[in-house]
Amino acid sequence: MAGKAFLPEEISRYLNAASLRESPMLRRLREETASHPSAMMQITPEHGQFMALLVELMRAQRTLEIGVFTGYSSLAVALALPEGGRIIACDINEEYTAVARRYWKAAGVEDKIDLRLRPALETLDQLLADGRQGGLDFAFIDADKTNYENYYERALALLRPGGLIAVDNVLWSGRVADPENREADTVALRAFNQKLLADSRVTLSMLPLSDGVTLALKR
Repeated sequence: MAGKAFLPEEISRYLNAASLRESPMLRRLREETASHPSAMMQITPEHGQFMALLVELMRAQRTLEIGVFTGYSSLAVALALPEGGRIIACDINEEYTAVARRYWKAAGVEDKIDLRLRPALETLDQLLADGRQGGLDFAFIDADKTNYENYYERALALLRPGGLIAVDNVLWSGRVADPENREADTVALRAFNQKLLADSRVTLSMLPLSDGVTLALKR
């Protein structure tokens, strides 16, 4: 999900002009989603490119996405995965993911993406019950904020040592830094950030990219 821009607008424009290599299919998806009433749920193109770089850098093959929306992040990752790479994509909204499916097919990556349309915790618990612990390389969390801790714990169990979790919206347009803000999502994100700070199971970095992205490397 995109949020408040933490960089001055002119710097953001320059950053994208000087570094963004957005494929035509990703651009078309981003432009179509821009007219959607919930367009703010889509990640920024520089965020998508950053995740694609991480996946390529790690030589990831088995990945997880919690929160698909119209599919920009999953398309970016799928395009970066090698032949035979796979994404388990979790969402509950058939309308949003119908757009995603259309673009996955047009980009020729639909066979890389296993969309599970049910509550993500059910999918994650089923993967664990099926003995999939330690089998994934990369996970991206961008869904309902009050469940972030639950998603994180399950994703961490599913990741191999050296696997990476990327978590979106950890700055929440700056609301997490306002102690007077007691909205449920803000409180949940603030607690989640503190949990990860104290979590010795991972190596941690929080980046002011888009709406804040935390990287947690499983030790």
